[in-house]
Amino acid sequence: MGRLFGTDGVRGVANDGLTAEMALGLSVAAAHVLGEAGQLDDHRPVAVVGRDPRASGEFLEAAVVAGLASAGVDVLRVGVLPTPAVAYLTGSLGADLGVMLSASHNPMPDNGIKFFARGGHKLADELEDRIESLYSGHRSGEVWERPTGAGVGRVRDYDEGFDNYVAHLVGVLPNRLDGLKIVIDGAHGAAARVSPEAFARAGAEVFTIGTDPDGLNINEDCGSTHLEGLRAAVVEHGADLGIAHDGDADRCLAVDAQGREIDGDQILAVLGVALKEAGRLRQDTVVATVMSNLGFKLAMEREGIALQRTAVGDRYVLEEMKRGGYALGGEQSGHVIVLDHATTGDGTLTGLMLAARVAATGESLAELAAVMERLPQILVNVRDVDKTRVDSEPEIAAAVADAERELGETGRVLLRSSGTEPLVRVMVEAADSEQAGAVAGRLADVVKSVLG
Repeated sequence: MGRLFGTDGVRGVANDGLTAEMALGLSVAAAHVLGEAGQLDDHRPVAVVGRDPRASGEFLEAAVVAGLASAGVDVLRVGVLPTPAVAYLTGSLGADLGVMLSASHNPMPDNGIKFFARGGHKLADELEDRIESLYSGHRSGEVWERPTGAGVGRVRDYDEGFDNYVAHLVGVLPNRLDGLKIVIDGAHGAAARVSPEAFARAGAEVFTIGTDPDGLNINEDCGSTHLEGLRAAVVEHGADLGIAHDGDADRCLAVDAQGREIDGDQILAVLGVALKEAGRLRQDTVVATVMSNLGFKLAMEREGIALQRTAVGDRYVLEEMKRGGYALGGEQSGHVIVLDHATTGDGTLTGLMLAARVAATGESLAELAAVMERLPQILVNVRDVDKTRVDSEPEIAAAVADAERELGETGRVLLRSSGTEPLVRVMVEAADSEQAGAVAGRLADVVKSVLG
């Protein structure tokens, strides 16, 4: 069996790859690993547990809670809330660990388990490895200590979590949103109640779509992966902008008043300029991944903002932000981390800050996003190849070098093996979309020929 933990927790088809037995066992293992700090401080460890609205989250939550309590952990069950809300509450309540049940933007049959350490921080690889090792050892017959009597954990619902989180979001905004008309697409997910409430409390006139979760419709033709409905609703209501979340609301994409997409790079650019003007962009630096558009880099250079690039994945963005003491980072997909106010990507917070910039400047979202020009970016997935050799084959390296010489300083080439599928991603940027497409096609052919 390969490593259970992927780039964002443990995921699988609920009740197939991801079973109640696995959820219970992983939770007991996490209690032993992450609850150590509480035991050293001579108090019973406490966990915050939340989920998105997927039907499978109901039985998986029961398994997680049972596992934690059986290991002597007191559980605060916060119900359906976004991933960043669970992270925030884990930190603000002084809990020893947090658990979120969600598969983010994945379709409804999938689900996932994500753990947070004390303070609401994502786990380092070393902690994930310890949890997985303990879980695997127990499945192989090793026995872990089980408390009895008064030693078992107690479970209670923490209904105050919703209001506490929304109050936090509104409280960190630099200004109110009065006068703005905003459409929220909640993806029938974890932000279906939270996001509209937060925007309304901040002063916006709110219209909603994708805010009627029934356990089965999460991400279904809505949210950040399906912007068509949001575009139409923004135009229909004459709104100033629209905000789209994914299933667990750790990301945010937007559309302007004309229904045009504003992606994560553009959002980062707008917020980067705003924080720099306010003197809150530490070291005048933004962190983004290697997939960020070349136009973003050029825009930041014009604004006097440095760019640090990382591997793809918001966890790597966060690691670099912590390492360098930076305040802002994110991904093109809409994971944006504002480290002064959140320990992870927070789609509602990102949308609120973007809207606050519109309200403060009096400029439209389109005008603000024009700080950067998105250069044509072509992505080709080359499937069914030996992705492990993509960085070692001389013929591929020569083809990449030829492409880079052709594109010059106005283009970029990136070849990246997928972390979850047998494919290689070929990404080419250029000032002209036809050139980008032609170069990407040639490189894809070489990859397929050499690695297929």
